[in-house]
This record gives sequence, C-alpha cells and structure tokens, in this order.
Amino acid sequence: MKEPNKISPREITPPAVYFNRRNFMKTGILAASAVATGWVYRKLNHVGTGAVDTPVLDGLQTATTDSDAASGFHVADAQTPFQDITHYNNFYEFSTDKEAVADESKHFSTQGWQVSVEGMVRNPKVYDLDDLLKISPPEERVYRMRCVEGWSMVIPWAGYSLSKLLAQVEPTSDAKYVAFESLLDPTRMSGQTDDVLQWPYVEGLRMDEAMHPLTLLASGIYGRALPPQDGAPIRLVVPWKYGFKGIKSIVKIKLVAEQPPTSWNIAAANEYGFYANVNPHVDHPRWSQATEQRIGESGRRPTLMFNGYGDQVASMYTGMDLRANY
Repeated sequence: MKEPNKISPREITPPAVYFNRRNFMKTGILAASAVATGWVYRKLNHVGTGAVDTPVLDGLQTATTDSDAASGFHVADAQTPFQDITHYNNFYEFSTDKEAVADESKHFSTQGWQVSVEGMVRNPKVYDLDDLLKISPPEERVYRMRCVEGWSMVIPWAGYSLSKLLAQVEPTSDAKYVAFESLLDPTRMSGQTDDVLQWPYVEGLRMDEAMHPLTLLASGIYGRALPPQDGAPIRLVVPWKYGFKGIKSIVKIKLVAEQPPTSWNIAAANEYGFYANVNPHVDHPRWSQATEQRIGESGRRPTLMFNGYGDQVASMYTGMDLRANY
C-alpha cells in the first residue's frame, strides 16, 4: 500500500504517453543470468526487497567525508527505495513500459561480456568484464538522477570515475569527444526488434565532461551488482545531465575528434540536444522543466540548475549559450 501523501512511480505519466509510442511485445527467450568475476553472493537486505540471493559488489568503499559531500559524490537527499530504482526503468531495449522492463529483462545474460575501448588512444584494448571492474575498487556515489520527462530519483551507485579507464588507454591530443555504444542483440534485448529508436543506442560526451570526476562508470546500486533493468553489467552515470545521457549495457567506448551522434538527438534533434544539461530555464518543447516529481514524495520540487552540481561543473560551460546548446 502506498504511504499517505506520497506519489508512487505508476502515477507518473509513462513515456508512451509523452511520445505516443506503442509498448513493445515480449519476444524470444533470453539466456540465463551470470555473475561477473569480482562479485560475491551473500544474503543482503534492502528497502522493499527482503533477503534474497543477489550479486554483491566486493570491496565497496562507502565511507562518506566532508570532502565527498563538497565534491558532489554524496548528496544528502533521501535515497530512493531499491524497489523503485529497480522497477521503474527507462530501458527501451526491453520495453517502453517502465514497469515492464524488470520482467522483460530478468533473464538477460552478461556472461562473456567485453567492452572495447578504441579510437584516438595510444593503448586500445578490449576488456573482459572482470578486468574492467578491477581497474579501481568500486566507490559508492549517491547522486541525484533527473529524467527529462520530469521525474527524479536519488540513487546510491557503485563504480569508479570514467577518467580512470581513459587514463589506462591514454587519449591522444586529437581526441575531443568520447562516444559510447550499447549492446546490439535483439535475441537478448527484445525491444530492439521495434523501431522506436535507431539501434544500437549511442551516446557521447565532450572530453572534459568525460574526464570530470563525477562522471561514473557504474557497476552497481545499493551495494549490489547492477540488475539488467538498470543497465547491467556496466553503464554511464553523468549526474548533472538528463538521464538519457546515462547509456546502459556498454560494449564500446571510442575516442573521436568530432562530436558523435546520440540516439535521442537522432530521433528528435529539436527536443534532445547533445549536451542535455539539466536546466530549469530551458523547457522541453512539450513540457516545463522548471519542476520535477521526486519518486516517493508528494507534490513537485524546483529543478536545480545542473541538477544541483553547478559548483562542480558550471565552469565547463563558461561562455556557452545553454539555450542554444541544450
């Protein structure tokens, strides 16, 4: 039962209403799930879930200091319950229905996962998942997440700064942007049989954005390995940008000289810009961005410029017209 005066996820308008697109049909049978090296199984309780066998991130660094708070690594906002984070998901590769994604993806397998890091780098490499996770111990980062649709969450991610991976491959001076690509496999991601977006999902960041310490390669939430519906086994989190910039289930990272294409910009360039910085002063053509609905709260709250991370990131956009560069 919903707590009094609180808004549940199902009361937020789903993207199918915004975009007038049909829900995906369930197709195929997905392979069995696998756990990557570096995770261990044990019993763990989280809000709204009970005790279950689940992969838990080993060696998670969770200490919070004044420095962490000042850097933006740990916001003081109340965290969104695990149940909501894992059962209210935008992941069109599985379904356009947020509340169906968890079920549609529950058998998604990450066994044998690899991530290619290539392009304008001195040391290109194809990483097995266990090698990728060993680059740095996972750190807990409690970030706000603001969806372009007008709702938000506060999520305790686990992972490490993308800059640590990029340092290993040594970008050349010609690299100005970082392009990302998700898995393309309709047999494992049934939503890719639909043409709601051009597949595979692609995203990109400017080099300074990619190197910013807040930019996270996430491998977990609430101390657990990422479940499929949240982007297993590895995803991007850029907390000062709208959530669609957080590409999930990454298989390729490429450093390039020119601004790369991005999926939602390809789909509707007048609505979804390359930068996608959270900005209450620049409305979506079809709704206001001035306020947001925090999952689990009653009423709406004002949206913060850069999602509240202005002290950390605003200097990267000095002199830019953020209305033109939305």
